[in-house]
Amino acid sequence: MSEDFMLDTDDLSKRMDGAIANLRVELASLRTGRGSGSMLEPIMVDAYGSMTPINQVGTVNVPEPRLVTINVWDKGLVGKVEKAIRESGLGINPQLNGTIIMLPIPELNEERRRELTKVAAGYAENARVSVRNIRRDGMDQIKKAKNDGMSEDDQKIWEEEVQEMTNLHIKKVDETVEIKQAEIMQV
Repeated sequence: MSEDFMLDTDDLSKRMDGAIANLRVELASLRTGRGSGSMLEPIMVDAYGSMTPINQVGTVNVPEPRLVTINVWDKGLVGKVEKAIRESGLGINPQLNGTIIMLPIPELNEERRRELTKVAAGYAENARVSVRNIRRDGMDQIKKAKNDGMSEDDQKIWEEEVQEMTNLHIKKVDETVEIKQAEIMQV
């Protein structure tokens, strides 16, 4: 019975890759002193009775490195989009020009840079926890197979493979957050 055991390492790897992809999305929303359309992705606008992402109520552009513009398609939503940006905690003061909302990106001061690196570290820790939870799922499957009659040697081989995969993904998380933190601290 135990010889039939096959751990779906591809599934575990895909789930761990998903945790890293989620980390990259979260890190992209952190402001680094340069304008980026991705920094607006987490902001939701109350449009037509439901919460809608900003990129679904207008066109987001980055005409200059320190300026992001949103061309709102419906004139009636301009105020709601502006309010959503003000309340988002990005620290950006929107300026209206008809249906175009301009977001000048201010220079980050040293204190704000340090805060942002701490936020990035928090995102990385959440990703590490996700990877470890996926590792635990794999280890639980191996323990269940052991109880069903898998040999200890097979159990060790599978556990080493899952641990190796986990270490690789934790290393990717660390490298990703280090790059982002260096980008944030760059003046």
